[in-house]
Amino acid sequence: MSFSSLEDSISSDNEVRFIDAFVDKLDLQQLGVQSLTSSEKKKDGRAAFSDALFLKLYLYAYLNGIRSSRKLERKAIRNIELQWLLQGLHSNYHSIADFRKFNAQALQNLFKLFVCFLTDGR
Repeated sequence: MSFSSLEDSISSDNEVRFIDAFVDKLDLQQLGVQSLTSSEKKKDGRAAFSDALFLKLYLYAYLNGIRSSRKLERKAIRNIELQWLLQGLHSNYHSIADFRKFNAQALQNLFKLFVCFLTDGR
């Protein structure tokens, strides 16, 4: 019997590694991301899901044609690429939808920036 880690399961040229590096280099404030205030975040329950993780999730969804928050929630639990990308955390569909609602413009900016980067600024 052999054990492997998530790190070993994701190849070095997998798209999720690029998504991870791309979002980590972004200035979220300049992108227009609106964080929930600490009073709006719940104190009990799951570990906090950072704004950067939501952006990574939505960029993955954008590249893979996933539009439903419920499908994203299920994929984050079942999909090994998303488990790696989201550091083993997963959010419920309501939080995923709320992030989209509060950050619609920031997500548009992210997608435009990503496409611009991929097309080399053309």
